[in-house]
Amino acid sequence: MAIEGKVIIIMGASSGIGEATARILAEKGAKLVLAARREDRLKEIKESLPEAHIVYRKADVANHEEVQQVIDLAIAEYGQLDVLFNNAGIMPTAPLAETRRDEWKNMLDINVMGVLNGIAAALPKMVEQKSGHIISTDSVAGHVVYPHSAVYCGTKFAVRAIMEGLRQEQRENNIKSTIISPGAVLTELYTTINDKEASVALHQAQSEWGLAAEDIAQAVAYVIDTPDRVSVSDMIIRPTAQEV
Repeated sequence: MAIEGKVIIIMGASSGIGEATARILAEKGAKLVLAARREDRLKEIKESLPEAHIVYRKADVANHEEVQQVIDLAIAEYGQLDVLFNNAGIMPTAPLAETRRDEWKNMLDINVMGVLNGIAAALPKMVEQKSGHIISTDSVAGHVVYPHSAVYCGTKFAVRAIMEGLRQEQRENNIKSTIISPGAVLTELYTTINDKEASVALHQAQSEWGLAAEDIAQAVAYVIDTPDRVSVSDMIIRPTAQEV
């Protein structure tokens, strides 16, 4: 099945990879449901694509009821659900010795529970259909661990494990599972780092040699456009200059 006509939900669609993916999929004729915490940005995206099939809803991925409302909106509007793209995430970084427990909990709520909330809301419909595709934005940090990012890496390792478990459990229902694992990408992710020095350093690296959000969006479009017999389980996409 080509992208045209597919019903695709993008969580975390208000900027960066989510917005870039929405624009590429809209060009390819997908029927989109966009969700994020910044409703004004969703409205702007919809208005900038007047020919596209787009509905949107404000939602926090850490809130299961709000995520369920997004899935319900897709089914009510379009009658089916082909793809869920779990893209929302944050990346506070700091040494473990600083014991930033509030940051840890926030990362777990968004990066891990956000993915689980999406799966919990979308999976019943996909099982009923005997088809579907769940994609989650993971990270190179889901494959390697580095200093000052132990908890962030832990959340991304968790997403990797959850999505592989989903693949194994739902393969006979023709439900695909994919993680997209980017390296440094020029997005607003650096703004979620409370350590200003670390935030500025990351943004500088992103600006100098990082990927564009559109590079990752093209990868998402590629995995969605594969035939039913093909399931891309994991795609790591690094800038050529990235060391880790």
